[in-house]
Amino acid sequence: MTDRFRGEGIHKVDAKGRVSIPALFRRVLESGDPDWTEGLNPNAVMVYGGITQKYLEVYTQNAINEVDEKISYLSRGSKERRALEHIFNGQSLPTQPDESGRLVIPQRLREKVGITNEAHFFATGDTFQIWSPESSNEKVKSIESWLTEQGDDFDPLVLLNPGTAKDIKEKMD
Repeated sequence: MTDRFRGEGIHKVDAKGRVSIPALFRRVLESGDPDWTEGLNPNAVMVYGGITQKYLEVYTQNAINEVDEKISYLSRGSKERRALEHIFNGQSLPTQPDESGRLVIPQRLREKVGITNEAHFFATGDTFQIWSPESSNEKVKSIESWLTEQGDDFDPLVLLNPGTAKDIKEKMD
């Protein structure tokens, strides 16, 4: 099984808010749920965030557990911890795909992010985002514009921390 979401796609949303998750995404949800076994639907968490968030972000169970653990290291009652608890606990929804691999996006969340009859799924590593096609086009244009500004010989890999690969290798040994 794979543990990273990859790719993108636009999928139809029916009147009840059901939308098919890309098949490869379903395998990642399964591998990212420590309680998942064959025949069960994997658990996930859909974070919808505050008024400025224009997309829904779906976390595997492992990914949201990692976020929750990091939040728990912050001082109780601190503004930072309260803000993160508000977003990742209060403005989120536990969910599962159904037997057909569909997620139900509640009406109020579809309205919040502008999803009507189509949803754009976009992989972001250990999460995936669900956008309205219009909002996602705006975001992609913004990223492409920034990349263009970097020049023709710009290699995006230079954005990675140079010590990361070495650090990971040392941890694995």
